[in-house]
Amino acid sequence: MKAVILAGGLGTRLREETEFLPKPMVPIGDKPILWHIMKTYAFYKHTDFVVCTGYKSDVIRDFFLNYQSKNLDFTVNLGSINPPKFYEEIAEKDWNVTISDTGLSTLTGGRINRIQKYVNGQTFFCTYGDGLADLDLDKLLKFHEAHGKIATVTVVKPTSRFGVVEIEENNLVEKFKEKPQADGWINVGFFVFNKEIFNYLDPDSILEESPLTKLAEAGELAAYKHEGFWQSMDTYREMLMLNALWNNKEAPWKIWK
Repeated sequence: MKAVILAGGLGTRLREETEFLPKPMVPIGDKPILWHIMKTYAFYKHTDFVVCTGYKSDVIRDFFLNYQSKNLDFTVNLGSINPPKFYEEIAEKDWNVTISDTGLSTLTGGRINRIQKYVNGQTFFCTYGDGLADLDLDKLLKFHEAHGKIATVTVVKPTSRFGVVEIEENNLVEKFKEKPQADGWINVGFFVFNKEIFNYLDPDSILEESPLTKLAEAGELAAYKHEGFWQSMDTYREMLMLNALWNNKEAPWKIWK
């Protein structure tokens, strides 16, 4: 089953890094966040990827075209047309990665619309290239198949950036809640789409606006509630936080060995 990853945005709120890199290539540890997302899918044996690129697409292309040479020892004879000799196998040897340049300014729905030919009329996963989760993809897919709708979106309750102070009527502080969860649910990607999703998309679609709204109005969009870890990398502060978790071997999304 294919996993489509939206990796073409500008990442303007992370300008410290994305001036030189597309946001999905900003590293956590020594690998880009895109790799971490793909490792989650691969853990559940979904290793057929379509990466929708745009801004600085060449960086993503280069990463995958030269993946072995960037990660393994090798010998190359500079006067020969023979390929390099690699001394080991990469752990990701079974990954099949399609890179599709979906345009510099294309919006999320338009990017998905442009890779229709690569999903071959089948149900597929789809997610953003900047969010990590300890999500059980087997349970997500089982949920999607059980409800029979066109689309599933994974949702979480976000954590407030600030602590909350609960105050009694006499203005005495009753308790502190350090960064509590909010009451509502937010879209965090990790979608599952049936082939009918393309009936709701066009080259200029913003997935999160008309397509998802129309699916909801038609009763064709279900929400999978994820109670575990999720974190996007929208800001420099969040990048540092994710790197700290990884470097301290406390990364909840690292479900692979």
